[in-house]
Amino acid sequence: MKLIVAVDEQWGIGCNGQLLVTIPADMQHFKEKTKGKVVVMGRGTFESLPGQKPLQGRINVVLTKNIKIHWEGVTLCHSLLQLFSSLSLYHSEDIFIIGGESVYRQCLPYCSEAYITKISKVHHADTCFPNLDKQSEWQCIEESSVQSYKDITYRFATYKNLEQKDWKTKDR
Repeated sequence: MKLIVAVDEQWGIGCNGQLLVTIPADMQHFKEKTKGKVVVMGRGTFESLPGQKPLQGRINVVLTKNIKIHWEGVTLCHSLLQLFSSLSLYHSEDIFIIGGESVYRQCLPYCSEAYITKISKVHHADTCFPNLDKQSEWQCIEESSVQSYKDITYRFATYKNLEQKDWKTKDR
């Protein structure tokens, strides 16, 4: 299981249910990493997608406590245990956690890698991602050169979880 996220300098990820910024190269990076894969998200992230429709070319899984929701083309899971049970059908390398804050926090210990787009700016954010630079179990293993889009500079980084928990075992 892996995750992908774009963060600002304070590890903010969103505000009012939307991304902080839209960078075409980051959108392309997301598409390349997740195409043909399983994407796991929370209800809010799903509702923020264009037209509240599943991402094309991917298996969409939504983790939500709301048992009254029914969406076409989406696998709904109502607990972490149910999520892991549903995901057991897929190879771990083909699963990407894509947000939001709660789903990231719940699944972070079980992810082997994190693909982070680091945006060199501070934005007003009401949701954040844990700062992996301050977590000893996460190590940055790769970082791209600085790139720019309009007045924004950013880089792509890959982190490895040195203490990954096994989500397939019963001792979660």
